[in-house]
Amino acid sequence: MIKENKNDIYSHNNKGEYMKSFFKENVISFYILAFLTISYLSIYEASRFLSPSLGNLYYKQTIWYFVGFILIYIIKKIKIEKIYKISIYLYIINIILLFGLFFFGSDINNSKAWYNIFGFSFQPSEFMKISLILLDASIINKHYKKKDKIQKKEEILLLFTLFIIFLIPSILTFLEPDTGSVIGYLIITISMIYISNIDKKWLVGLCLFFIMFLIIFIYIYFNYQELFINTFGSNFFYRIDRIINWQSKSGLQLNNSLIAIGSSGLFGHNYIPIYYPEAETDFIFTSFSSTYGFLGGVLLIIISFSFDLYILSLIKKEPIKQNKYVLFGISMLFLYQQIQSIGMTLGMLPITGITLPLISYGGSSLLSYLILVGLIININKKKTE
Repeated sequence: MIKENKNDIYSHNNKGEYMKSFFKENVISFYILAFLTISYLSIYEASRFLSPSLGNLYYKQTIWYFVGFILIYIIKKIKIEKIYKISIYLYIINIILLFGLFFFGSDINNSKAWYNIFGFSFQPSEFMKISLILLDASIINKHYKKKDKIQKKEEILLLFTLFIIFLIPSILTFLEPDTGSVIGYLIITISMIYISNIDKKWLVGLCLFFIMFLIIFIYIYFNYQELFINTFGSNFFYRIDRIINWQSKSGLQLNNSLIAIGSSGLFGHNYIPIYYPEAETDFIFTSFSSTYGFLGGVLLIIISFSFDLYILSLIKKEPIKQNKYVLFGISMLFLYQQIQSIGMTLGMLPITGITLPLISYGGSSLLSYLILVGLIININKKKTE
């Protein structure tokens, strides 16, 4: 019988530990590589229907990813505490940028949501989501820093503060108009309140308030349309009409999206069979699913949602509460945008112009989510070092 050398056993164990450590350190890199690959494949197919005036989107997406990787590297090197300290300034800068759109914004698709700088479009609402997560986490953490439970008056003050922080960018963004981002702000705010130690009755009350407001709003829309138009304007009326009547599944964009996905079968067409607007951005899921079929669409969904679960798994291991708040806010934002983006291409949710994180083409959207990835890596780096 041949005895195994102790050095060989030790070496074997070291290799096992090394591989385990390597995987833990690079799990986010594997996800980003998967998203990058899906993004490239989808944009490549979508580009067949796009105007040459848009340029080479495949090449541009490469640039955005490269810039995003640089930002991730920079964020990783900064102490997370320093980032929290400047969260209020980042928020104020984004508020100024949102306000400035009314004077200097470029009108694209009937929406003043972008600055056009040297041929590149910049959308402040995407970066507002980042500053909102950081500022909410900082404010909640400050309230609970010295004690686990705060008094009723302090809780009310905290909720009022968070509501104002949410309301200001929401009004500015809604007037652009950009309804999808406003919903994102709301998801962030609700999720941050949920994970904090605030008495959950306040959260229930806040949700009931929004539900009652929505019911009254819709009631006026259906029963007093003239009053609604006089108060909010005809443009806003038709925006609400588009959202409320989404179940009729009317319109070229949605109809053609359903045709492309429905006809793709198990393995897909290996190309996009029919034209639909925004194939490279809002309807990127349709581009990938119609090309690679049911299996491709399922694979995309599994990768996206498993990434969310991975972020949530980090929360359990995170000892610092402020970091927990940030991770939870990020995970809920990813989850919302994934559900909304995929759901609207299938006719399951209203079309709100939401991109699919890390997959859709677009500098502002992609960079904002890569910055969030940088924050995740920054928070998690001490556990993997």
